[in-house]
Amino acid sequence: MINQFVYKILAPRDYQAAKALGHPRTELDVGDGYVHLSTSVQVGETLALHYKDVEGVYLLEFAVADLEIMPGALRWELSRGGQLFPHLYADLKIAWTKRQWILPLDEAGVPQVPGDLKR
Repeated sequence: MINQFVYKILAPRDYQAAKALGHPRTELDVGDGYVHLSTSVQVGETLALHYKDVEGVYLLEFAVADLEIMPGALRWELSRGGQLFPHLYADLKIAWTKRQWILPLDEAGVPQVPGDLKR
């Protein structure tokens, strides 16, 4: 398996709502009809494009194997720059989180990718 882990990025308010619901439910995910995820290689670009100057961003790690127990729910679909991004067509249970980080901003205001992110 190429990607053993996928990642969900959440602004602080979305993280708090996810903890209360048991799963994330962001406006973007609801609007698109699936949960947006990233691979470890895609996290940095996603942070720079969508979370610049957002303090306290959460990065949650999920095992692909845990998501694949729901047949057909995890799909690898073409997106930004022709890359295959993981999209989950089911609820992403917060209880399945393997690791999480609260990301500090760098000098440009972009949340920093953790040094111990599994690639």
